[in-house]
Parts: sequence; C-alpha cells; structure tokens
Amino acid sequence: MTLKEKVQDALNKVRPSLQADGGDVELVDVNEDGTVKVRLTGACGGCPMSQMTLKMGIERILKQNVPEVHSVVAV
Repeated sequence: MTLKEKVQDALNKVRPSLQADGGDVELVDVNEDGTVKVRLTGACGGCPMSQMTLKMGIERILKQNVPEVHSVVAV
C-alpha cells in the first residue's frame, strides 16, 4: 500500500464524523516529507472551528494510523 493509499484509508475513518456535520475532507496531495494537503469542503470549509477540526481531529487520526505523516495542512 502506498503512502497516499494509507492516508486515504485513514481519512475514510474520519469522513463519517465530518459528513454528519455537513462537511467533508478531500485529499489533495501527500508529499514525501510527510506533509498531507487536504481541502475541507461543505460546512467544514467555512466553519470557524475548521482549524481545530484539522489539527485535533484529522491530523491526530492520520498520525495515529500513518506514522509517516508529520503534518496536515488545509489548502
């Protein structure tokens, strides 16, 4: 399984929680240095809590499931 596939698999674990609130997350890119670029869509895109969701939710889950991930940034 490639790094990108591992990241996508981990994102699929958090996706239902985001969708329950009317949002979603889209994988944009995974760099070899462990930086994951995502796009928050739907309600998550304009939510004032989106940065907390990104760091405390998405980034935490990705790091737990994919040790190669060092950071997650929204684009």
